[in-house]
Amino acid sequence: MNEDFIDEIDLKLLAQLQNDARRSNLALAEAVHVSPPTSLRRVKRLRELGLIEREVAVLSHDRLAPLIGHGLTALVEVTLERQDTGHMEAFEARAVAEAEVQQCYRVSPGPDFMLVIHTTDMPGYLALAQRLFTADANVRNVKAFFSIKRAKFDPRLPLPARIAPGPGSTPDA
Repeated sequence: MNEDFIDEIDLKLLAQLQNDARRSNLALAEAVHVSPPTSLRRVKRLRELGLIEREVAVLSHDRLAPLIGHGLTALVEVTLERQDTGHMEAFEARAVAEAEVQQCYRVSPGPDFMLVIHTTDMPGYLALAQRLFTADANVRNVKAFFSIKRAKFDPRLPLPARIAPGPGSTPDA
């Protein structure tokens, strides 16, 4: 099989792993109707291709809240004064280095970045804002929206049932 080619079995494996990465290889193989050695080999290959970045535990926000507090989630629009490659990359590097920044997107049109930030409380947000926004002379505008309720959180990517054939993407027999 071509190393960069993925097929419907790979898509099924990826979908199953997105739902529960703790499944045994035997259960995974059974769910996608392949042999356990095939499942093991394909999952190893998907990891080597970088299609599986990492496997993490998704914590229950609602169940942890009574134990550690709800914290504060903010969706933040950031507009830079200068948008050349160097300034964009510099701000992005600083943002992704902050543990409180859970997600960082370059966006267009509108602001230059959208950040999803989670801090323990408002003083934690203020400290982050001072480090990330106020200390950077290139940040022109910041607009923060504070979450009052999270109705949905799903880290899974929607996957197609089939791969559309492209040039040179046919599997080797």
